[in-house]
Amino acid sequence: MARRSGSGSSGRSTGRGATGRATPGSVPPDFGGPGAPGTYGSGSGSGSGSGKKKRSGIPRWARYCTILGAILMVASGGLLVTSEALLARYEGAVTTEDLFGDGAKVEAKSDIKGPLNILLVGIDPRNTTTLPLADSVMIMHIPASLDRGYLFSLPRDTLVDIPAFPKSGYNGGREKLNAAMSHGARIPGGGTPDRAKGFELLSKTISNYTGIKRFDAGAIVNFAGFKKIVDAMGGVTMYVDEAEVLSEHLQPNGYARPMRSCGGCAHPYYGPQARYTKGTHKFKGWQALDYVRQRYTVEGGDYGRQRHQQQFVKAMAQQVLSKNVMTDLPKLDKVLRAAGEALVFNGRGHSVAEFGFALKGMRQDSITMIKLPGGGISENGKYLGEGLKPIANEFFATINNETTDAFVAAHPELINRDK
Repeated sequence: MARRSGSGSSGRSTGRGATGRATPGSVPPDFGGPGAPGTYGSGSGSGSGSGKKKRSGIPRWARYCTILGAILMVASGGLLVTSEALLARYEGAVTTEDLFGDGAKVEAKSDIKGPLNILLVGIDPRNTTTLPLADSVMIMHIPASLDRGYLFSLPRDTLVDIPAFPKSGYNGGREKLNAAMSHGARIPGGGTPDRAKGFELLSKTISNYTGIKRFDAGAIVNFAGFKKIVDAMGGVTMYVDEAEVLSEHLQPNGYARPMRSCGGCAHPYYGPQARYTKGTHKFKGWQALDYVRQRYTVEGGDYGRQRHQQQFVKAMAQQVLSKNVMTDLPKLDKVLRAAGEALVFNGRGHSVAEFGFALKGMRQDSITMIKLPGGGISENGKYLGEGLKPIANEFFATINNETTDAFVAAHPELINRDK
């Protein structure tokens, strides 16, 4: 079994502690096993409600990222949904919130032109009162031609300087990246966390860390919502690239592993584990979601998990754009409804449909998956977080001066060629 190596396996991410005790066979709401109630994002989510609204326009491009919960926003194309009845069902399907602190009403300054940088954040909320954590952070860089993109991840445990954020009363500090969203979402004096403000602080933190001055769009993706999307498609075909991956959280039947009371220890679960073996598999929603969450039994820890999440995104894009989904209107209806529940979007004045139209020249095979090397940072034997290698800073610089194509061509080792 491949164990986590070189990534600080002894330290859990900020904010995740074992609370209470699960009984055998029970399913915690954040893991979405086969018996879990459908309590995730119906579009209302866990925000405070400020700046929140529903889209009023009808999405006209079935191939844009609503299908993927906007994880790519680049699987757009020219395939129109021709059923007006189907189109009408998605009036206001996508939730929009003020993710960048621009204000509730933002006028688009111009048509969408490249280059573009899009911030995609995956969260796994336990309930509406729990502070959100950025469990997955992906950035899509799209050159000026708008016909291709580079997708890369930042480890959620990356050690960063989080700036002060008066809106939440946070004074700033040096912590793991995923904590930025939690700090930003806190309401002074108490109250339901505001995920939009959490995203705002996270985006500022990432801009400072990478040098990417501005994100042109952003999305919060509820990972549990992907379970519904996968199930609506009838499963997703994925390639498992390791000999064996064991689930930290779920049993072979998909129900939660029981937890022992251990004072917040790193591994409170015990009992039989779901097992994923090397090769091509058709996963149900709970299996796909569980597989891409694992890091403790994955080679490379969080870096391995990033690779699997990118593979999942690619598999989702390929399958949702396949004929057996796009030409099956009842199935497409289920997929779109599930996608609407999984997504919170902000296009800084532009709608998802407008981004879909602008990126109509892109295909799923136009996306290059980038892997940025890194390793654990320790001080006096204590694991503090992750740090990227210097080549990552060189890569970030190319995004600002629009030389990413040449840089990646000169550094083919950065390309994730895994299935």
